[in-house]
Amino acid sequence: MLYDCGTTADRDRGIAAAVEAAKGGELVVMPTDTVYGVGADAFTPHAVTALHGARGSDRRVPPPVLVGSRHTLDGLVYSLPRAARDLADAFWPGALTIIVEHSPSLQWDLGDTGGTVAVRMPLHPVALEVLREVGPMAVTTANKLGQPAPGTAEEAREQLEYAVRVYLEAGPAADPAPSTIVDVTGDVPRVLRAGAIPLEKLRDVVPELIEGQD
Repeated sequence: MLYDCGTTADRDRGIAAAVEAAKGGELVVMPTDTVYGVGADAFTPHAVTALHGARGSDRRVPPPVLVGSRHTLDGLVYSLPRAARDLADAFWPGALTIIVEHSPSLQWDLGDTGGTVAVRMPLHPVALEVLREVGPMAVTTANKLGQPAPGTAEEAREQLEYAVRVYLEAGPAADPAPSTIVDVTGDVPRVLRAGAIPLEKLRDVVPELIEGQD
């Protein structure tokens, strides 16, 4: 089902259907502040497996996790580094993905995480409503591997078809630029992918931030 979130009634029905589907272990497509994403409840292993199956992606490669609240991040980690806290406070919700060491007690199976997880709080009201009801969701670009990233839910449906239970349409993606990725698991915070938030702005908050892989 595709719901047009441009109308209040359809938006409410669509969000309710998406929440029900995700809690039931099914896939949903929703808008974010970058491109459209396909998501599954992060704590339902068969749903995460279905996410990889729908996209044709490698099961071993863990998807990012989206959250609906800054405080949810605290529940995913054993200890949150100051840099992560400062960056989240400054740029969330927004196009910043933060890689942190997740708590070993979490009952999820995202793939070969190596004890880390990429977390983001998107700046989109529809996504935030779904995430606040469902909780942390494994979300990645709503396309088949090797195909273009979709700018609308309709474009996502053309690729993913019946693998997804609910599509939430909210018009063309506002900014197709990918999120900036910062890894705070090492001794020094590091930008792993340049994106929508430039390095200079990040360094205003965390001056010691460096660029590039090890």
